[in-house]
Amino acid sequence: MADNLSDALKKLKLASADSTTDSVESCLDCLLKALAHNNADASEKIQEMGVLPLLPTLLAPQSSCTPKVANIIAEVAKNEFMRSPCVEAGLIPPLVQLLHSKDHEVLLQTGRALGNICYDNEGRSAVDLAGGAQIVAGHIKSLSQNTDPDNGKLLTVFCGMLMNYSNDNDSLQAQLINMGVIPTLVKLLGLHSDNTALTEMCLIAFGNLAELESSKEQFASTNIAEELVRLFQRQAEHEKKEMIFEVLAPLAENDVIKLQLVEAGLVECLLDVVVHTVDGVREEDVAQLKTASDLMVLLLLGDESMQKLFEGGKGSVFQRVLSWVPSHNHQLQLAGALAIANFARNDGNCIHMVESGIVQKLLELLDRHVDEGNVTVQHAALSALRNLAIPVVNKAKMLSAGVSDTVLKFLPSEMPPVQFKLLGTLRMLIDTQADAADQLGTNGKLVERLVEWCEAKDHAGVMGESNRLLSALIRHSKSKDVVKTVIQGAGVKHLVVMATSEHMIMQNEALVALGLIAGLDLVGAEKDFVGAGLVQVLHKLLSDEMSAPEVKYNSMVIICAVMDSSPLHKEVQGLAFIDVVSKLRSHENKTVSHQASLTEQRLTAQS
Repeated sequence: MADNLSDALKKLKLASADSTTDSVESCLDCLLKALAHNNADASEKIQEMGVLPLLPTLLAPQSSCTPKVANIIAEVAKNEFMRSPCVEAGLIPPLVQLLHSKDHEVLLQTGRALGNICYDNEGRSAVDLAGGAQIVAGHIKSLSQNTDPDNGKLLTVFCGMLMNYSNDNDSLQAQLINMGVIPTLVKLLGLHSDNTALTEMCLIAFGNLAELESSKEQFASTNIAEELVRLFQRQAEHEKKEMIFEVLAPLAENDVIKLQLVEAGLVECLLDVVVHTVDGVREEDVAQLKTASDLMVLLLLGDESMQKLFEGGKGSVFQRVLSWVPSHNHQLQLAGALAIANFARNDGNCIHMVESGIVQKLLELLDRHVDEGNVTVQHAALSALRNLAIPVVNKAKMLSAGVSDTVLKFLPSEMPPVQFKLLGTLRMLIDTQADAADQLGTNGKLVERLVEWCEAKDHAGVMGESNRLLSALIRHSKSKDVVKTVIQGAGVKHLVVMATSEHMIMQNEALVALGLIAGLDLVGAEKDFVGAGLVQVLHKLLSDEMSAPEVKYNSMVIICAVMDSSPLHKEVQGLAFIDVVSKLRSHENKTVSHQASLTEQRLTAQS
């Protein structure tokens, strides 16, 4: 075979110079036979003998050899090491010119050749320069209505060529989107759904293009949702379903498409997958269950799609998803808890869910995961409880259901995501609930853990939430016992630091808590106030023109409160507060200017 190939290549070099068609044809046949026998070796030989640069002259539109030459290029370009040499040999421009041919076989082999050269290679830019993608996109559009089997093969090759051309290349994908390729491919999917190869090629193309944000609007203007759901309903094989899932996931990130998918009946398909895979032990069952339940949760992230499925809390989908929470399958427990968290995004839904007893289901789920539990399930269930606790009418009901007791069982957790949600849930629960704030605020173990987390510099979210909960316990309880517990637990210094936060809401929460500490137990807090530099912080806040009116007001309230402490009084006098405060008497905010007058009187009286 090797000798025959060498002879054929030598003859081809001579024949291409004479352009004797018959001898060229027989050489090409020999090359194709050699490539079919051992593609890599034959390709290497073709490269070594310098045949590639001869091929452009053999790609004449009218020549009978042209389809074979294009076929040889397509075969050769299956090898990664041959793609760059194909580009360097100048094969792209004549191949792109052949895309104007009317001959079916020429188009087929040319599409294959260009598609293979483009795969992960600089050939893409040469095709781009020659305008190949536009011509191919035009062919796909004009051929899309024709359901002839031969035509299906050509469409598959052209779709594959565009896919290789744009794969993992945002600018080329954007170019295809601007050419209007998406609506054409969606039409193809609908008209050629019986053509497995073409359908798969469309799905892979969708998967690539759907990653681009700019594609979502075009997808939303087509009937992609209906087509994908229809296709999904017809699939029995795991691999095919998986391919469709890979397109659905990026598309479902768009809220308009979420709603379209819900209306097209995707949810029923997903619930069906769950029923058939929940008890499965095969790897593919576990994978499908995860994908289907994750996608279900994603659909609920859209406000309209979520509300449509909630149906006033009476929706069958809502009820089915609730039944996942007590399941013995961790993936379903997780999805069920996340779904509740997503349904709990407005007060009406939250109130209805608490009334219908969902809290108990979540508490039972958490109880199953206290010791060495699944962290993602813990996190999801706590997220759901936090959201449900937002409406004021739910707080007392949830507290009496024992939510805070269950949440406190996770205090020993070393997982920052769980710590973060635990803190957020408790903070939501005690908002405006004085008794609960008093009870939790006098819990020494809780306060000790909060103070520890206030120093979690590696986890800004946990640190911020700990500070906010520490402040909230004081603000909502207004209790001397809580203040004492916080002082004993060394929490005061953290509230002083919190007052310097870049977030105004946190500054203010800290200042209100510090004002209450100063008012309820100044003697007990005096040493901590001095040690943490409270007076200096207040001076800085009052001097800063960017400080919010509430911050200035609360800072002055604290100044007045700490004047009864000898060491703090001395610090106030040493920082010339009177100058800063007197300027604030003309502040545009009446509350600030009034407090400035009172503070100035206090400072003057005690100077």
